[in-house]
Amino acid sequence: MNSDHRAGYQAIVPAAGASRRMGPQSSPKQYLELAGRRVIEWSLASLLDHAACRRVIVVLSRDDAHWARLPVASHPKIALAVGGDERADSVRAGLEAARAQAGDRDWILVHDAARPCLGSADLARLFEQLQDDEVGGLLATPVVDTLKQVDESHRVVRTVPRERLWRALTPQMFRFGVLMRAMAHCAAQQLMVTDEAQAIEALGLCPRVVAGNADNVKVTLPEDLARAARILGQGSV
Repeated sequence: MNSDHRAGYQAIVPAAGASRRMGPQSSPKQYLELAGRRVIEWSLASLLDHAACRRVIVVLSRDDAHWARLPVASHPKIALAVGGDERADSVRAGLEAARAQAGDRDWILVHDAARPCLGSADLARLFEQLQDDEVGGLLATPVVDTLKQVDESHRVVRTVPRERLWRALTPQMFRFGVLMRAMAHCAAQQLMVTDEAQAIEALGLCPRVVAGNADNVKVTLPEDLARAARILGQGSV
């Protein structure tokens, strides 16, 4: 355990997903080719390059057949863990892998394996704005579109006020002890959470939002891959 009063940083990158929304293909989305590299290599780059992030735990599926072929697989900062069927299962596996080198007040960053356009400026802002926070928070962007709530027939029933709505991004960064308790609580209560901030909320805590860049896109649909290629081609990441 790290007893130093200065909090350390480790990252968890869940990469055990099956990419059901990308359609029929030979590789999960994190292993698709993108601007000369694989999606996951881009997603790891900013974390591996940041001096404060001393370890990056990549959580793979048990039958992963792609990771070992990547040049990044031999990076000295990287450790591996085996994930589960859901994102939360993989995050818990990553936390268990981080436990030996983490104190309760150390920081854990969780970043999507399919977010290849994380900019170094956004990562630096996340570190800076959360370094003294007791809970942690996440990168996010304000919602700018008009939002409609619809019924079962896809008829609009109301317009949702957007003034205080933000779109969650990653990384999401929380104290190790808090995140461990949050994920264990959700598992015990059988609460399905789609990100770590939602697990923190389930403890009655309020994560802090840190303004991020809308270019930090997640590759979920085929058109997202083309958008990510354009962003990386502009050299803004």
